[in-house]
Amino acid sequence: MAEPRLIEISPVTRVEGHGKVTIHLNRDNEVEEARLHVVEFRGFERFIHGRFYWEVPVIVQRLCGICPVSHHLAGAKAMDQIAGVDVLPPTAEKMRRLMHYGQVMQSHVLHFFHLAAPDLLFGFEAPAARRNIFEILREQPELGRRAVLMRQFGQEIIEATAGKKIHGTGAIPGGINRNLPIDVRDRLLARIGEMTAWAQEALAIARNYTLDHAALVADFGSFPSNHMSLVREGDGALDLYHGRLRAIDAEGGSLFDGVDYCDYHKLLVEDVRSWSYMKFPFIRELGPESGWYRVGPLSRMNTARFIDTPLANAAHRELRAVTGGAPNNATLASHWARMIEVVHCVEKIHALLIDPDLQGTDLVATGERRCEGIGVIEAPRGNLIHHYRVDENDQITFCNLIVSTTHNNEGMNRAVKDVAVKHLSGREKITEGMLNQVEVAIRAYDPCLSCATHALGQMPLAVELLDASGQLVDRATRGA
Repeated sequence: MAEPRLIEISPVTRVEGHGKVTIHLNRDNEVEEARLHVVEFRGFERFIHGRFYWEVPVIVQRLCGICPVSHHLAGAKAMDQIAGVDVLPPTAEKMRRLMHYGQVMQSHVLHFFHLAAPDLLFGFEAPAARRNIFEILREQPELGRRAVLMRQFGQEIIEATAGKKIHGTGAIPGGINRNLPIDVRDRLLARIGEMTAWAQEALAIARNYTLDHAALVADFGSFPSNHMSLVREGDGALDLYHGRLRAIDAEGGSLFDGVDYCDYHKLLVEDVRSWSYMKFPFIRELGPESGWYRVGPLSRMNTARFIDTPLANAAHRELRAVTGGAPNNATLASHWARMIEVVHCVEKIHALLIDPDLQGTDLVATGERRCEGIGVIEAPRGNLIHHYRVDENDQITFCNLIVSTTHNNEGMNRAVKDVAVKHLSGREKITEGMLNQVEVAIRAYDPCLSCATHALGQMPLAVELLDASGQLVDRATRGA
């Protein structure tokens, strides 16, 4: 009988941020436990204290170089409330929406082609040296070229609206600090046709993979779960920038709907566990065992009643038809959902570029100063919550962030264990390709581990002293 083993995948590759997976096998080589650990710590919720509220939209986007616009806009939406502004001028809201659609588009394209596609195109157990964007460029150069140019287009949208492609300054409390010049608009419009065509071709790749590998997709890291997102107020349409909170269970039953996102703390509880710097949110009324949920593109496809752009709406109907209109709980179907959103973003970008409001000059609204602000947005990876309080000196005294990857923490851990049990249990020899299957499950969520790493209250600290032979000499701990 073999000895118990601990297998560690460190670092998890082709994700943003630093994390590892530990897999515990017993004497019979059966998986007993498998966990995703986030080992990187970022203290934004603490060191934002004392900063002036108008600095927040610029500072918080430093959480991430991949999705800075999401934090920029969520922070700006919270600061709108601090500034006493409930309704932005049309130019300001539409410029922010244009910025956001550019961000979601480029982030989804980056994830699908650069991080996920090598697994889908070459196989989960293909040699590690082959599973990368450079091999895609070598074997399918036109596909690789389009991936690069599509992401470039999204970044140019961000630059036009935020001032820079990364860590821009466009959104400010109460509005925006620029409109869209005609020459910039025309340059972007000249490329919208090819972007629409390429987005549809990328959608076809994801759709066909999901349908052609239906048995694998249905079984791979998949399980029933609740789903949550913003939806448009009134009709429940997909809305990535603003809306009200909606959550459904695994069968599509309503858990809550039409909830003002400023009441998120009445609905959600943030649990902590000793082995990760990420929190584990759950729906208060259901408790931690059954109240956990997923967010992101697939969850948005499940919660949205329809999509208000024609190409994406047709694709949405086709995705929903696979499960007969019931929620789709297949983790790998996230790639199909992600590409539907790329098509939707391109359609939205086109509509906004021809909207004359983007050349308006009424950019900022004002109101009566408040002491608390909450901004919520649908980031590429899912629901993103920013919550702040400000004192009489305009300085931040409280900050709580619940990012998309944090919402998905329980789901990712369950996916890791599901794949590990199905593909590693009973194997005496564990290959790199087998371990990559665990990473494939994580990558389907497109996690941003840097964004998600922060603590609630005291984090435990453990220090161990080892002698030259590796024997434990002493151990000291602080915190619970």
